[in-house]
Amino acid sequence: MEDMLARRATPSVVCYFDPACPFAWTTSRWLLEVERFQPIDLRFRIMSLSVLNEHRELEPWYREFNDRAWGPARVCAAAETLHGEAVLRDLYTALGRRVHVDGDKDYDAVIADSLDELGLPRSLAEAARTDEFDAALRAGHQAGQEAVGEEAGTPVVTVDGVGFFGPVLTSIPRGEEAVRLFQALRTLAGTGAFAELKRGRGALDLR
Repeated sequence: MEDMLARRATPSVVCYFDPACPFAWTTSRWLLEVERFQPIDLRFRIMSLSVLNEHRELEPWYREFNDRAWGPARVCAAAETLHGEAVLRDLYTALGRRVHVDGDKDYDAVIADSLDELGLPRSLAEAARTDEFDAALRAGHQAGQEAVGEEAGTPVVTVDGVGFFGPVLTSIPRGEEAVRLFQALRTLAGTGAFAELKRGRGALDLR
């Protein structure tokens, strides 16, 4: 009985990410920080800004960003399909560290080095340039959209089955601050009347 109660008390969390998105990276690192301080059942799933925006009119720089973002997302979809969902946590970390921490935007090199780091087949890199795994990518993306209940960018986070766009963070909360934010999000997830909360994120350059 105690074990059952403990499992019920452990929040179920899913982070839907696009590997190219800096906001998703920051939110995902926050969730990993929370995991250090309290039990959460944290899973990672792929979504895609390229899918979200493929038919939209965009500013040229953002169109280029979305067009290039297909590659890493497709590789994640291929890895998940062939090696299971659990591979996404470490693959995302390997890709994201290179792109968002080291500032490496050579996605071909990032993908190859990340696969090598994890001992995954180099052949997965071929998925970046084909639509072979697009059905899986679109299915993951759609699951994230359905969790929120409307079209949403990345990150999408679900807590105890309740989906949110965000939280969008400008830096990674650490320690007690990370846990407080998560507890607040879980409170909102458990509040049926809650729909939306937003404030300006400041001038962030995604280029």
